Amino acid sequence: MNAYDDIKKGERGAWISIAAYLVLSAFKLICGFAFNSSALKADGFNNLTDIVASIAVLIGLRISRKPPDSDHAYGHFRAETVAALVASFIMAMVGIQVLIDAGTSLFEGTKEIPDIWSALVAGVAAVVMIGVYLYNRKLARQIRSQALMAAAKDNLSDAFVSVGAAIGIIGAQFGLPWMDTVAAFIVGLLICKTAWDIFRESTHSLTDGFDEDQLHDLRTTVAKTPGVQGIKDVKARLYGSHVMVDVVVEVARDLSIVEGHHISDTIEENMRRHHNIMHVHVHVEPEETRI
Repeated sequence: MNAYDDIKKGERGAWISIAAYLVLSAFKLICGFAFNSSALKADGFNNLTDIVASIAVLIGLRISRKPPDSDHAYGHFRAETVAALVASFIMAMVGIQVLIDAGTSLFEGTKEIPDIWSALVAGVAAVVMIGVYLYNRKLARQIRSQALMAAAKDNLSDAFVSVGAAIGIIGAQFGLPWMDTVAAFIVGLLICKTAWDIFRESTHSLTDGFDEDQLHDLRTTVAKTPGVQGIKDVKARLYGSHVMVDVVVEVARDLSIVEGHHISDTIEENMRRHHNIMHVHVHVEPEETRI
């Protein structure tokens, strides 16, 4: 299965997330207004932002499957990252609005206690999201998709948000009605934190940032290749969920072009086998004379 088939398979996880968020957001918002729960309503709005984020990821995956063309020689893999960046701004705006509403509600004074049934709704939603998380995590590991794994972690954070909402609602039943509003405030913070994490990761990727520890592992793999006398440079960058690597190695000065080409092929094969990297550019240079 090639990279494009993996992306297509990953779309299934995005669709499942969208379906789950559609149902849960509608359910939570209806019950939140019916049972007068600020935490449940905030949780429902959180799921609405997740719908936008999941749709953005889905669109990005679709565009990423487009083959290279005259304007995109390396393909369209970064479309997924751009879509995630747009989604992070939308999520941040909604998160800030939830915080404003929660803060206003906290200082309103007397507050009506939410119905205990709203806690049950939040609990059921948490169980559903844990199920979606487990499915997406399994699929992400199967196709080695960083984007889908990030979506799975977002599913898990949503489950924790629902648990927090349930705790706030239950606390209100014991004469602490302000706990429901505090729980809504915490939900708003979690939305903003998720938006910030997505923004940070997206901008890091789009500016060709790459994890130094992973780069060290790639360098180690190159160094172990038979025939490599030295490494002048190893660079890597992300294109969506795919890594592209540029390597400059030194080989013995008396090697033939055919032998140098064989070393390049070996490096590319090791990158595929050990790191699942399909795009590797290797430049071979004669070893420098050292005095």
